[in-house]
Amino acid sequence: MQPRRPLPLVGLICFAVCALAPALGWAGGDPAPRGMTTELHGEVAGYTDSDSVTVFTPSVGVGFRDTGTGWSAGGSYLVDVVSAASVDIVSTATERWTEVRHAGALHAGYKPYELGATASGSVSREPDYLSLTGGGRFDWDLAQKTVTPALGYAFTHDVAGRTGTPFSVYSLETDRHALNTDLALVLDRSTVLNLGADLVFEVGNQEKPYRYVPLFAEDVAPRVKPGTSVEAVNLVRLPGRTAERLPTTRQRYAVSARLAQRHAHDTLVAKQRFYTDSWGLKATTSDLRWVFDLTRQLQLWPAIRIHLQSGVSFWKLAYVGSVATDGTLGVPRYRTGDRELSPLGEGTLGGGVRLNLGSPSDPSAFGITFLADGMLTRYSNALFVKQRLGAFTAAQLELKL
Repeated sequence: MQPRRPLPLVGLICFAVCALAPALGWAGGDPAPRGMTTELHGEVAGYTDSDSVTVFTPSVGVGFRDTGTGWSAGGSYLVDVVSAASVDIVSTATERWTEVRHAGALHAGYKPYELGATASGSVSREPDYLSLTGGGRFDWDLAQKTVTPALGYAFTHDVAGRTGTPFSVYSLETDRHALNTDLALVLDRSTVLNLGADLVFEVGNQEKPYRYVPLFAEDVAPRVKPGTSVEAVNLVRLPGRTAERLPTTRQRYAVSARLAQRHAHDTLVAKQRFYTDSWGLKATTSDLRWVFDLTRQLQLWPAIRIHLQSGVSFWKLAYVGSVATDGTLGVPRYRTGDRELSPLGEGTLGGGVRLNLGSPSDPSAFGITFLADGMLTRYSNALFVKQRLGAFTAAQLELKL
């Protein structure tokens, strides 16, 4: 296990640098006109899929911004109610379970001139899981705000255990360091390009305490086919249950580009992301959304997303094990049953509609948004499931005071 580490002091450093910026000559110009804005946000979201998983998520958020002094702050809170009887649970002889996750986040920012900084922190708690995150971000407006580079860092400490067992008795801990950079470019009056890069370094035990991997004799493994049912796997696998095991370090790398172009009555937003990591997984994700302004009060948009990935280098459809004469089970060094680490392709098709119900002078000050997405995931080399159908819906309420 990894020792606990204090959350970083990035936030204090950010605010100190921004406070000293004018005196050091790093920023200039006059502050923006004074004015306090309060934004309230509420959402109710739901997800369900063909693998017997349902999620219900209500959330609320509030934000404050003073354009005169450059201060901003806010927070959010959500509850995830997850109910599942997926094939993975059935394969471990466990019945349907329901679990509740609580998550809260706070942030504060200061940007009196061109140089700004934000500090943030969050906590997520489940009966058998705890996640703590703290971090900060700098951004700097250059060339009359047409070029804005940004740099951020976040530290996350995760602890996974078993329901009903104290972390002091059993826990798996992981530390995560995330660096991200972004460059926003205003290309013309209607076009903005964002270029980003992410580096994530993880150290710790990342396997799931409840996930077990079936093992097969060497002569049986080649005959196992993708999508083989739980019943068929149980007939031919080796006896006993083998816990998942993953490498204790992982380095993730991603680059992305986002282009937003505004026209007279519509806005086109396209995003492309490429990803790779030290486990050998490679992925590409493409997003496209086209927002149409039907009236000042009504916006409508279709959206499409395509995600393709290879599997991690140690992924196997059927892991080979062996049984010694004394009954000892020989197992591969790394093994996992997580299909999200296997070769897969996913397509999402959906869209949304927004009703602006504010005053004629500012219709967007009060708005209601409805979202709906349908997802199809195909697993080309995994047990139990060849494909998964999913649906996501959400209703959002936004109010600006």
